[in-house]
Amino acid sequence: MADLVTLTIDGRTIQAPPGTLVIDAAKHSGIEVPAFCYYEGLTLQAACRMCLVEVEKMPKLMTACTLPVAEGMVVRTETPQVAAARKSMLEFLLANHPLDCPVCDKGGECELQDMTFRYGAGESRFTETKVHVDEKQFSPVVFFDNPRCILCYRCVRICNEGMGVGALGVINRGVVSEIAPNKGDHLECDECGMCIDICPVGALTSGIYRYHTRPWEMEHVGTICTHCSNGCKTTLGVRNDEIIRGNNRDRSGINGEFLCIKGRYAFDFYNHPERLLAPLVRVQGKLEEVSWSKAIETVAAKFNEVRGRSGKFGVIGSNHTTNEENYYLQKFARKVLGTGNIDHRRTGDVPALLDALSGKNGKLATTADLYERKAVLVIGADLALEQPFLSFQIRANYRHHQARVYVVTSGPVREDKYSAASLRVAPGGELDAVESLRDRLKAEPELVIVFGDAVKGEGVRRLVDFGESLGIPVQYVCLVDDSNSRGAVDMGLLPDAGGLALPEMVAAEDLDVLWVVGENPLPDSRGAVTRFAGRFVVVQDLFLTESAQIADVVFPAASAYEKNGTVTNVCGEVQRLRKAVGAMGAKPDLEIMGLLAREMGVAAELGPWRPDTVFAEIRKTVRGYDVPLPVLEMGGAAQTAALNGRVPLDGRPELIRSAHENLFTSGTLGRYSKVLNSVVESHGNR
Repeated sequence: MADLVTLTIDGRTIQAPPGTLVIDAAKHSGIEVPAFCYYEGLTLQAACRMCLVEVEKMPKLMTACTLPVAEGMVVRTETPQVAAARKSMLEFLLANHPLDCPVCDKGGECELQDMTFRYGAGESRFTETKVHVDEKQFSPVVFFDNPRCILCYRCVRICNEGMGVGALGVINRGVVSEIAPNKGDHLECDECGMCIDICPVGALTSGIYRYHTRPWEMEHVGTICTHCSNGCKTTLGVRNDEIIRGNNRDRSGINGEFLCIKGRYAFDFYNHPERLLAPLVRVQGKLEEVSWSKAIETVAAKFNEVRGRSGKFGVIGSNHTTNEENYYLQKFARKVLGTGNIDHRRTGDVPALLDALSGKNGKLATTADLYERKAVLVIGADLALEQPFLSFQIRANYRHHQARVYVVTSGPVREDKYSAASLRVAPGGELDAVESLRDRLKAEPELVIVFGDAVKGEGVRRLVDFGESLGIPVQYVCLVDDSNSRGAVDMGLLPDAGGLALPEMVAAEDLDVLWVVGENPLPDSRGAVTRFAGRFVVVQDLFLTESAQIADVVFPAASAYEKNGTVTNVCGEVQRLRKAVGAMGAKPDLEIMGLLAREMGVAAELGPWRPDTVFAEIRKTVRGYDVPLPVLEMGGAAQTAALNGRVPLDGRPELIRSAHENLFTSGTLGRYSKVLNSVVESHGNR
C-alpha cells in the first residue's frame, strides 16, 4: 500500500491515501464539507460550488469534491470567505426556487433547506418573477417539480452509472435547463426510485409517499425485503401501524442505499383488500370464516387421527418464510408427523454446490465480494432483471475497480455493455462456452462465478472442477429466486431418502394430508378438487391462492413485514427480520405451527415457538449457522459456513427450476402489489 498523505484540515492533522478527495478526507475525520452535486461513488461534477474551501498557497477557493489531497496541504473549510461564497451560491440556487417548504415532501430531509438555515441570506436581492414550470409525472412512482431542481445531476448519474439505464438527461440551457426522461414525457426504466432518494431537494418525489406524512412522524424499522433473494435491507417508514414508504438512506444494510422497485415500493401487498384476516374451514363444500380456536382444533384433531392410524402426510414449505419457521416445520414433519415427504419449490442447485465444495473453505462469495473481486463470470442469468443488487455490485465494481466481467447467457443482458467477453449460447451449452474462456480466466488474479438454474446436478460439479483447475482463487454464487430460498434448503425443507418431492406430493393419490405453508403449488385449480378428493388439505397463506381455494382449512399468515426472525440470502448471509406492522387476524407461521403442536399435545417434543429460542437451536444444530449474534442484532449480515449437514443430495436436478421473475413480478406477492402492476414496464401494461 502506498504511503499515506499527511495534510491539515481546520487545524487537525489528517492522513489519507493518495488520490483521496479533500471532501472525503474531511468527512472521514468528522469534518463536514457541504455539497449538493457530489455523491460518493459517482463521477465528479463540481456543479454546485457549495464545497468551496480555502487552501494555503492557492490563489482562489477550491472545490473540495475535485481536489485530491497533497502532502503538506493546509485546508480551511470554515472561514468568512468560504461562508460568503456558500451564501452567494445559495442565493443563486434560490433565485427561482419556490418557497413551498411547508408542502414539499422533502421537508425535514432537504439538504438545500439545511444549508439555507446554516448559510443563507434572510431575504433575496432578486425582484424578478420566478421562472415557473408545472409539475410533471414521469411514472406512477416518480414526480418531477422543475422549479425545485438545482441541477446537481445526481439523478442523471445514478441512473446512468449506478443502474446502467440512462433514463434521465438534461435538456435546454441556462435558466430553462431541466431534467427530462428518456421517452418524451415518461420514464421507461427500472422504476427503482434511486433518483428520488438521491435528490438533495424536493424536485423528484415519490408517487407513493408524497403528501402523506413527515419523516419525524414515522417510526423507522429496518428489515429485509421479502421479494428476491438478494437480501437488501429496506427501512420501512411506519405511521399509525401503516407502512408509508421504504428506503435505506442510512446505508445500514449490505445494499447501502440501493433498492429496486420491489424493496422501495412493493410492500403494498400487505394491506391488499383481498388479504386473508380470518381462518377458513370448509363446511358443506364451502369455505367459511371461523375462530382461530375452531380452526386449530379442526386441524389438530385431523392430524392426530391420521397419525393414530399411521396415515401418510405431505408437507410443502416456502421460500418466503423465516429460517425459524422452516426449521420448526421440518422438525414438526419429521418428529411429530413421522414423514420424510417434505419439500419446497427449488430454484437453484445449492445442495450440489455445497457437495462439490465439501472440505473447501472460503469458497462461497458474499455480496461484497462481487464489488471487490478482480473478475466475475456470469452464467445463465439476467442479473439486472432477476438479481438486481448483485448486478448493481458488479456494475459498481467495473466502474470503481475496473473489474473484468465475462458473460455466458442465452440472450442479451445489461452486463454486455461493459463485459470483457460476452457469449450467446443455446440452453444447455453454457459449460462448453465457459470452457472456451479457460485461457482468459486463468490469466485473472481471482474470480467469482455466478450461475443460475442453467447449471445443476452434475453440471455444478463440472463447473467447480473447472474453477478449481484454473489455479487462481475462485468463489461461487448459486442463484436462487426468493427472499429465503437459501434458508429453506439450509433448514432441511428437502425430502428424506424415499420421501416425495413437491410435484410428487401434488400428484400422489395416497396421501391422507397435504400441509402447505406459504406456497402455492397449484397455480391452476381446474380439476384440482377431483384430484384432491379424499385428502385433507391445510394451507397457510396471505391470500386465497389457487391452492387455498381447494383447501379444507386455510390459516391467514403474517407477511415478512409483520414478524420477527431471520432469513438467509443468495450468498448465504443471515440477517434479521424485524416486525414493522401488525395484521389484525393474521398470525406468523411459527405461531400457527406452535398452536397446532400445543393442541395436538406435542409441544414438549418441539419446544417453544419463539423466534429467538428456535434460532438458538438452529445455531446449535444446523451446521454453519453458529453465526455471531451481535452482528445480527446490530443489523448486519453474517455469512454461514459453506457446508451444511442438513442438506441431502437427492440427485434430481430436473426438480430445480427458476421462475425467472423480473423486476416487476414476484409470484403471489407481485400479483397483489398495486405498484408493480401499475408501471408501464410490468407485463400487464406492455
